[in-house]
Amino acid sequence: MTTLFHKCGPACAPHESHHASGAGTGRKRPFTIDFHCHAFVPEVEALVKDYPQKKAEPELALRMLGQASVDYNNQTMLPAAGPKLVNLETRLAEMDAMGVDLQVVSPTSTQHYYWAEPELAREVVRLQNERIAEICAAHPDRLQGLGNVALQHADLSVEQLIEAHRLGLKGVEVSTSVNGKELSDPAFARFWAKAEELGSIVFIHPFGTSLGERVNQFYLQNIIGQPIETTIALSYLIFSGTLDRHPGIRIVAAHGGGYLPHYIGRSDHGWQARADARTCQHPPSEYLKRIWFDSLVYEPESVRHLINVAGVSQVVLGTDWPFDMGHYDVHELINAIPGLSDSDRAAILGGNAAGLLGLDIAALLSGH
Repeated sequence: MTTLFHKCGPACAPHESHHASGAGTGRKRPFTIDFHCHAFVPEVEALVKDYPQKKAEPELALRMLGQASVDYNNQTMLPAAGPKLVNLETRLAEMDAMGVDLQVVSPTSTQHYYWAEPELAREVVRLQNERIAEICAAHPDRLQGLGNVALQHADLSVEQLIEAHRLGLKGVEVSTSVNGKELSDPAFARFWAKAEELGSIVFIHPFGTSLGERVNQFYLQNIIGQPIETTIALSYLIFSGTLDRHPGIRIVAAHGGGYLPHYIGRSDHGWQARADARTCQHPPSEYLKRIWFDSLVYEPESVRHLINVAGVSQVVLGTDWPFDMGHYDVHELINAIPGLSDSDRAAILGGNAAGLLGLDIAALLSGH
């Protein structure tokens, strides 16, 4: 990964496939926004490479993933995905091929580095956020950005959230827990208050799982572990009353919110049946209507269930580009969801995301 966000200029060829796919007049499909896409900043790796926590990553990966998955990632997945994470021309070309008009670019979750002390954490986040803002500013009609914050340092994270907005980013990506603390922990209260005040998007995206070595075969660390982490994180935010205290928080949950939306009846039952679970103002299912979920659940019927429990207005398109656990037949997936109107499909493909991002689709289509 040696190319750092190649920026196209006057000499670059126009993206004819983008226009041919319908981004101009006479388009035959709805404006399409992919909310779940990543970028990697090599400069950050240069900052952290000599720290013991970074040097310990290979051994930790072997324990948590197992030899077979480590080998596959190193030999197959990362060589395929890595160059795409840093090359802007490749990103735009693959968007064209998928029929995606605009990506929401967020950090690769391997680069949160929540172990970093304040001075290092300040520089890590500065580099990430500035680079993501830079590529988005180069193509504002095609790219919008989410940054990073050092949640492990409460005051610093608030400063960084404010700075992210100053850079033109729409919010930040956070992991599902931070150094063993749940996102509902009082340590993060100031962050949530500032996110609500600024209208920040907070994209919750897991990295790894607390299930540890129990899931270190068959890539279960990712296949089931990461959705479990999102399920836990959202459950804490609901049951702790965090979403009651901050009703204006704009959370987008990766991977369809994990397993929570698909078994929300059990949460509602617990809330009804037990005093120790009746700790939030409303049944847990009510909070799903205030959270946005990406469509990365692979099957049309699974997206249909998300719509049933959260509402069509709360689902946005998400692919997890460019990783192999992503889903890239975006129009085929949304078109196959049963029982949707054309306006529903347009909302999921781009309208809901545009509302979150504060974008005017008509203006983007007209080139203004």
